[in-house]
Amino acid sequence: MKTETQLTESDRHVIAEQGDTTGRINVSSEIGTLKRLLIHSPDRGLGKVIPSKAQDWLFEDIVHLDMMRRDEYDYYVKILLYFLDPDKVRGKIAQIGPDSDRSFFKPDHADYFKSDKVVDIQCLLSDILADEVIRTRLIAAICGIERTSFRTQQQLNEYDSTELAKIMISGSLPNLTMLFAPLPNFIFTRDIGIVINDHILLNKPAKLARTREALLTQYIFFNHPLFADYQDKIIEIPDNEHAFLLSDADTNRDVTRSTLEGGDVMMIAKRHLILGVSERTTLYAAQQVMRLVFSKDLVDTVTIIKIPKKRDYMHIDTVFTQVKRNIWVLLGSLARTGDEAKKRDVLHFFAPKDMSEELKIVQFIKGQEQKPIEIENLEDLLTGISINDLGATEPVQFIYSGNNEFPFGAREQWTDSCNLLALKDGVVIGYDRNEKTADAFREAGFEVIGAAKLLERFEQGQSSPDTIQHTFIMLPSAELSRARGGSHCMSLPLLREDV
Repeated sequence: MKTETQLTESDRHVIAEQGDTTGRINVSSEIGTLKRLLIHSPDRGLGKVIPSKAQDWLFEDIVHLDMMRRDEYDYYVKILLYFLDPDKVRGKIAQIGPDSDRSFFKPDHADYFKSDKVVDIQCLLSDILADEVIRTRLIAAICGIERTSFRTQQQLNEYDSTELAKIMISGSLPNLTMLFAPLPNFIFTRDIGIVINDHILLNKPAKLARTREALLTQYIFFNHPLFADYQDKIIEIPDNEHAFLLSDADTNRDVTRSTLEGGDVMMIAKRHLILGVSERTTLYAAQQVMRLVFSKDLVDTVTIIKIPKKRDYMHIDTVFTQVKRNIWVLLGSLARTGDEAKKRDVLHFFAPKDMSEELKIVQFIKGQEQKPIEIENLEDLLTGISINDLGATEPVQFIYSGNNEFPFGAREQWTDSCNLLALKDGVVIGYDRNEKTADAFREAGFEVIGAAKLLERFEQGQSSPDTIQHTFIMLPSAELSRARGGSHCMSLPLLREDV
């Protein structure tokens, strides 16, 4: 950790702008009013993804980078700023539209918005790279992971901290020469860490393509002044200490490896944590997290949800997220959607296995871990959370992906209809392409409005983030949806108000 004399001017600016960081990191729900979060705007590395490597780098498709930035992600940033740090953006919407030079959105530009509420992880990386010791260690570590030459290490050391941060994330030099693979998934900041009350859980990505992300994140959380007061509250999960002794053929991934991604972790209520076991998160990792959070007395209840290991689902937050204290959006095919789901006739017996049968939900209470409670379906679990953990007094409602109409439920879940970020209780951000899901929100009494239209209302004083309620905000999403992650994935909340 840096001493006061080692802090750069950039560090001092960050600390001065943020003030005392005590109490600034705390998340105890998915719906409390959002006050601070980590994001990462699409960087030049996304423009380097090629078809032959797309799936290796965990992208479903190649994207049009400029369109993704100007016409889509920038609207996400503007909405976040209007809700979390309105002074940075109010009155400027017309000047920072798609036709602008985008200097407002570029972390390395003098005109960058520089918010301490909507924080780009690239800025934090740039800050810590100003320290020579950290800089040297991180360059060596990354070059070791990427198997570069020693000359490359020397070359990297010639760049200033701002450009070096961009290189480490994008994999390419300012002249666009590629040194190593990009990190196209870094826009999904949810997967690198999760705040559990006032602790930070560092995650362990399942795929080698995200190893560099995990390393950069580790260095940031352990070295940036923003997290100085939380050093003894950072949780890292261990691997099975004997796993390395087993051959690859003998290694059972689920019981020996700790792989955990943030899309499988939900701090759903002050004393209740949900963990997913999925394509990306192992049962062993879920068990380790449960052991650690119970031993630290962070929660009383841990619910583990095992979902089918399919690319369609990936994480539990692609299957459901919370909209309001008493309202959830979820995928009908993995839920109980009424008495019809219980009916079985001759066709059902001979049909392919229903994916919902692979869903398992088990709940553990601290001190009674040997007596877990099995819960039959998602609706029962989520209803219990709304009523028992969050004190909902209104009837619990479910909004289904694609309005539960065939084949739109599956189609729209693929483009993140269930992956929504709550800005506050009852106000969420999703993708405009999921039209049937939007219809379901309307039927549930929500206003459905495009991001550009809402920003126009804010600018004209017709509405405000403080007064808005029951609203589904739609982001343009033609390119963003190709990346297979929604607004929930693209956020790492650091601070929410208690609900």
